[in-house]
Amino acid sequence: MIDSRVIVDADACPKTCLQIIQKLAKVHGCEVITIASFNHQIENTHHLVAGNESQATDIMVMNLSRPGDIIVTQDWGLAAMVLAKNAKAISPVGKVFQPHTIDLLLEERDALAKYRRSGGRTKGPPKRTPGDDQQFEINLRQLLTETV
Repeated sequence: MIDSRVIVDADACPKTCLQIIQKLAKVHGCEVITIASFNHQIENTHHLVAGNESQATDIMVMNLSRPGDIIVTQDWGLAAMVLAKNAKAISPVGKVFQPHTIDLLLEERDALAKYRRSGGRTKGPPKRTPGDDQQFEINLRQLLTETV
């Protein structure tokens, strides 16, 4: 029986990340579960389709996650919830979410949302680079080594 799994919030996960996940999971003998709304076509043997409702994918990821799992998501709120379940969380750019810093990230997210609602404009995320893939692979490998 496999103790830990990599669960991917695949709605916004770049294809290069999915390839890295598959490669490293094979090396570490770890199951990969991808979850996305039905609007996405993901090639994975363990792909689950969430409904198209708002937050359906996040809810399914949250419900499936368990201690020891590694969750790949760029959603800070989902990261906070799976950290509370003693799972690990990493973003597609390789940022490993930590229990001691997640509250600060959520406060930042809330402040920026409030600023945008009042008419302010914020920059979106920078364009993905090969360095993002490298950082993701390094940090995912480290999490898998610690977990599996």
